[in-house]
Amino acid sequence: MKIMKWVVMVVFAVMYVSLAVGQDASSTEKKSTGTEVKDAAKTATKDTQKGAKTAAKDTDMAAKKTAHATKDAAKDTEKGSKAVAKDTEKAAKVAGKDTEKAAKTVGKDTEKAADKTGSAVKKGVKGVGHDVKKGTEKTADTLK
Repeated sequence: MKIMKWVVMVVFAVMYVSLAVGQDASSTEKKSTGTEVKDAAKTATKDTQKGAKTAAKDTDMAAKKTAHATKDAAKDTEKGSKAVAKDTEKAAKVAGKDTEKAAKTVGKDTEKAADKTGSAVKKGVKGVGHDVKKGTEKTADTLK
């Protein structure tokens, strides 16, 4: 413990001496408060100007990068729109052709069905007419 006390005392002594010497050294270069304020104001002005220039440069670079990215996005959008328009046009042409083919097929099928229906009606009418003729002949034969 005794050694510890001496170490602490030596440390405090060294600190005290360094503070005392430091104050004496600065006392020869002492500036007035007004000069210190002026110097601080000049330094602050210079720092502010540097900061403003740096901010302006950074803003300009960011604006250029944003403009470039916007142009790229616009080009990509234009390309995409053109591709969609072409695909839509192709699809419309294919759909038109398919619709035309389907209409022709339906027309042919309807015509065939009408022919078959007409033929069946014709046969049915002939059959009914034949039966009527037979019935009339039978009636006539019975009456004789």
